[in-house]
Amino acid sequence: MLTGILAGLAAGALWGLVFVAPRMVSGFAGIDLTAGRFVVYGAVSVAVLAVSWRRARRPTLAQAWGALWLSVLGFTGYYWVLVLSIRDAGTEMPALIVGTIPIWVMLLGKPHGLRWAAMLPGLALTAAGLVLMSNAALSGAEQAPAASESIATSSTYWRGIALSVLAMVCWTVFTLLNARWLRQHPEVGSTDWANWLGVATGLGGLLLALTLGTPLPQLMASPGWPLFALIAVAIGFGSSWLATILWNQASRRLPASLCGQLIVSETLFALLYSFLWDGRWPTLAQWAAAALFTAGILASIRAHR
Repeated sequence: MLTGILAGLAAGALWGLVFVAPRMVSGFAGIDLTAGRFVVYGAVSVAVLAVSWRRARRPTLAQAWGALWLSVLGFTGYYWVLVLSIRDAGTEMPALIVGTIPIWVMLLGKPHGLRWAAMLPGLALTAAGLVLMSNAALSGAEQAPAASESIATSSTYWRGIALSVLAMVCWTVFTLLNARWLRQHPEVGSTDWANWLGVATGLGGLLLALTLGTPLPQLMASPGWPLFALIAVAIGFGSSWLATILWNQASRRLPASLCGQLIVSETLFALLYSFLWDGRWPTLAQWAAAALFTAGILASIRAHR
């Protein structure tokens, strides 16, 4: 259990980077960052498979198909929608909406032998933290000088909120189905499955780049291209390939409901990175919400022992 918990928390820390990455390269289209991230993920996976070709497991046709459609649900489709939501609504509210994934996964993935009463403290603490953080984010936005037009009244903002909800649904379903797939295929290692997902995701990223993305020569001529390339490589390798291996290990060792609770760490790290990027300290309410999130994780771990 300890290995699974640490792997899940580390995956959350890496995933948190994807919330601030679009803001770091705000001059580039969201589809370009999405495609770049997943092309890198695919390239890393292909390189690893090529190096270990003789000893690596080959997927069956059914397994390859599973990797393909799960990669759309949990990677290319999910992250493209998330990037668009961050573009329209900023970082904090999409991070908080996606942060409700632990609640949905805990509710939908509860083990049969675990009593609801045991899960209630973790659920309640997480929900309270989300409410507190949401109120703090909205009140802070309303007090900003230029926020009256863009926050809580703009159609663009609410479109971003709707996209955030769609991203949340995609990843909730992916989390449950990915955990079930790993349980049904114990012969497939976590790294092998991450690489298969990576190849499928890389193909999806390449398709996005060729059909909807900015042509590469034009992209490379844009101001800020070196930073864009660096960010794409960082989140492609760290937030995709490495994080997927870590999450597969957590999903294999822990119940889906506990894995869902660990996704709260993604929200915590996303907010931390956002505060660091903005160069400001969290408010008292945001500190309190972070404490509630942490307490919720600990309560859930205790319930699953």
